Amino acid sequence: MTNYIKLINTLKEIFMLDKAELDFGIYRIMNQKRKDIEQFLEVDLVPQVKEILKSSQALDAEGIKRQMDIEIETARKYGNSNPEELPQVKELKAQYLRAGDLTAIENEVFSLLANFFKRYFDNGDFISMRRYKKDVYAIPYEGEEVKLHWANADQYYIKTSEYFKVYRFKLANGKTVAFELIEASTEQNNNKTQGDKERRFALFSPSPTGEGRGGVKKVCETIGDEFKIYFTYEPADKKVTQKDLLEQAFDAVKTQIPQDFTDLLSLRPTEKDKQRSLLQKHLLDYTARNTFDYFIHKDLGGFLTRELDFYIKNEVLFIDDLNTRDEQEFLKQLSKIKAIKKIGEKIITFLAQLENFQKKLWLKKKMVVECNYCITLDRVPKDLYSEIISNDAQIQEWIKLFAIDEIKTQAAGGLFPENKVGFSNPLTLDFLNQNQFLVLDTAFFSETFKWKLIGSIEKFDEQCNGLLINADNYQALKLIEARYKETAKTIFIDPPYNTENDRNTGKFIYKDGFSDSSWISMMYDRVLNSYSFLNKNGLFFCTIDDNELFNLKLLCDSIFNPSNFKANIIWNSRKSKQNDIDVSLSHNYITLYSKNKSKMELYGQPLIESEFENPDNDIKGKWKVSPLDAPGVRERTSFFPIVNPNTNEEYYPPKGRHWTVFEEDVPSLISEGRIFFGVKGNTKPQWKRYWEEVKEDSKTIGTIWDELDTATNATKELENILGHKNFETPKPSNLLEEIIQQSTKSNELIIDYFSGSGTTAHAVIKKNRDGILAKFILCEMGDYFDRITKARVVKIIYSKDWKDGKPLSREGISHCFKYMRLESYEDTLNNLALKQTKIQELALEMNPTFKEGYMLNYMLDVEAKDSLLNLEWFVNPFNCHLNITKNNELQPTKVDLVETFNYLIGLVVESYATPKEGYVVVTGKNLAGESILVVWRDCTQHNSTALNQFLEKSKYNPLDSEYDRIYVNGDNNVENLKTGDERWKVVLIEEEFGKRMFEQN
Repeated sequence: MTNYIKLINTLKEIFMLDKAELDFGIYRIMNQKRKDIEQFLEVDLVPQVKEILKSSQALDAEGIKRQMDIEIETARKYGNSNPEELPQVKELKAQYLRAGDLTAIENEVFSLLANFFKRYFDNGDFISMRRYKKDVYAIPYEGEEVKLHWANADQYYIKTSEYFKVYRFKLANGKTVAFELIEASTEQNNNKTQGDKERRFALFSPSPTGEGRGGVKKVCETIGDEFKIYFTYEPADKKVTQKDLLEQAFDAVKTQIPQDFTDLLSLRPTEKDKQRSLLQKHLLDYTARNTFDYFIHKDLGGFLTRELDFYIKNEVLFIDDLNTRDEQEFLKQLSKIKAIKKIGEKIITFLAQLENFQKKLWLKKKMVVECNYCITLDRVPKDLYSEIISNDAQIQEWIKLFAIDEIKTQAAGGLFPENKVGFSNPLTLDFLNQNQFLVLDTAFFSETFKWKLIGSIEKFDEQCNGLLINADNYQALKLIEARYKETAKTIFIDPPYNTENDRNTGKFIYKDGFSDSSWISMMYDRVLNSYSFLNKNGLFFCTIDDNELFNLKLLCDSIFNPSNFKANIIWNSRKSKQNDIDVSLSHNYITLYSKNKSKMELYGQPLIESEFENPDNDIKGKWKVSPLDAPGVRERTSFFPIVNPNTNEEYYPPKGRHWTVFEEDVPSLISEGRIFFGVKGNTKPQWKRYWEEVKEDSKTIGTIWDELDTATNATKELENILGHKNFETPKPSNLLEEIIQQSTKSNELIIDYFSGSGTTAHAVIKKNRDGILAKFILCEMGDYFDRITKARVVKIIYSKDWKDGKPLSREGISHCFKYMRLESYEDTLNNLALKQTKIQELALEMNPTFKEGYMLNYMLDVEAKDSLLNLEWFVNPFNCHLNITKNNELQPTKVDLVETFNYLIGLVVESYATPKEGYVVVTGKNLAGESILVVWRDCTQHNSTALNQFLEKSKYNPLDSEYDRIYVNGDNNVENLKTGDERWKVVLIEEEFGKRMFEQN
């Protein structure tokens, strides 16, 4: 292989042109521009090396050769039989030898460029490891006492576990196929496989005895309407490629495909493989999604530019070897460097455009693609009940969740003062009235019903008790940051611990060889992003185990400041010991930081009234004793005796301690009975504490929590609520109750962005029952969001006690929470459509120089602009759709522009209204206290004149002081004026939407 081909192949790999068979994500985008990029790399760019080298006349070896040939031919023409001996020919020959072969220099440049770019690229990612010299790397350091650095420190971790554990897709006949990972083993310390092995996906192989890991005994099987194919993800010899293993998997499965699933063998051809089947396509997609693209660089252009300069200085330009005495040789070296730098910079610019484009898509605030509400019936207007009892989907959901079909008619008398209505189908109004804690889900109702319901709730955000977001937690936090900045009292997270079990269960996926670095990158940006949500008194709790405790501490130190570290609380998570291992781990940690140690509010543990008694019938009521001495020596209170008036015995404080009272106060305190000498009056002095005086106090929390439920209890608790065991490692609700008790009061907010099974919301609702009316925000991206996270919250609202998935009581609580789904990063990529206008095409054809600049700098931004924010969406904002991936299929899904915009502008919603068809009006305030009015209209129904009439009829006057800011979609001529901050009062929604979505100033 020539160095030229080596460079081209390297660039094709880096620009993902070697992945033509992949049609998802960024690969689909690059495939759209494949011909343009190949043209640029092979025809326009790389051949410029020759031109750059030729541009130095001193290095024009071919020109020198031609001149030498002319001299020789001329000498022979005039009879010189030995023209090589002529002085001018010798000089030209010497120049030619010094100049060297241009092809050789080109090849050297090609090789150096290929080596440079190849060293940083690894399976879809650029790894920012600066090579100082062989086996030595440099890290950025600015004189800090302690520096936390990791290999991917300047990159966003973008990988999700969505497709790792179970990858599903539907066939044309509605049947589902699932690739399920039944056991993913990891080597010791979670590091890259040693030696000549790397992880590979492979078809599961049952044991010879027929017993499989996890109870699986077959390679594939049909369960219901789903055809399951089982895989492992384990170390394999590097010589065995993933492609080889996929071919083996296909050959093994294709003969076992059931009749209803033969569509798996239908053709999905590519240019290279005309016989590729649907099954082979998904096998490749499955492995590719979990193998490539873990990171997006935050500044790839800056990094590679610095690295190229360093590379040239240290590995290309050797100062000691520069031959300044030979001008030709010197210029040859400089010309080589010029070619490397000039071509390298162009490639870097192109790569930076691509990486910055991906970064832009990653950081873009994501659209709300579903927004619904779960509300107990006591908050639902009675005039909507008739529609509820005729909604069979909602009734079936109540049967499934709450077993309402088991509610029997009960006659008055005994436990019931009035008749109780039993379940019937259809339900009766009396049934709804007597079951006010049934949780209505607006997903089962029409848009009209939903708007009527939420429009009936005044001060909506104030009345809403919680928010659940089904999305990548980084994207969720980005969307809601303007709304909840500095509003949270507590953040609690239970992230993946980066253990073998986390990998086995698909909780965390890391890049081979970068297990800790991947985990820190994932955690750092999410914790950093959430930091701004904490108010000045805020507290941050994070559970972890020994595996990443040290890295978590350094990470949080760098964000919160080491002085704000409070404690590593030890939770005794396991009571029994494992006898099959050397050391049985029985604890987890809860790392605690404050945002500002001087303003931290930690409420401690409440005093328990039952611990106070009144054995002596003290008129002041219940009491208990506490020590009268305290640690430390104090001059006034350490060296005097307290005399027991009953025995005249003198008592001094123990060594190293002091009395907590002054000597002159002792007689009066004894006469008042505050200093207590025991029931018989013959013990050392103690302090008498009365319940009525201290009941509002709390006792200091300790760092060892060994009286709470264990992980085993948590699993059983969740199983009782849901009726099935389908979630790994939940946390017990009383652990979260303890944290809430110590950190959060009524009307304060707790955020959990690794919410898992929803334990935090469960605990908040339990504390609501006790009178602590806190609120919660939960973020969870798992596909179990509906069946586990949301289902648990709904069930705990309906009843506090559960067994085997059924309520033991029907003691509910009045509650309302919102749940949303957001588009994913993958959805953003999949909705991109690169478009080039005819005018753009002509301009590029006419001006090659402009075309190069366009290709290097602007192409993706310009051509993707309309699909990122299409102004047509705002013409009828109630009928905007995006293609959202569900079960690996793109499905047109309505976008909730209204709710998306509320979060973009940080609106604390006070009211929703649909005053007439084609309008939605939202009012509220932002966190700065400005009054906001947002008017949405269907512009196909209501033009500018109609809008003005609507505003006038609704008594919304843009010129008065009722609202500080008014947002309206669509072209309009609403009267406007400038506010004190030189901003227009009436703002076009489209413009503000774009600014906020892409964080433009």
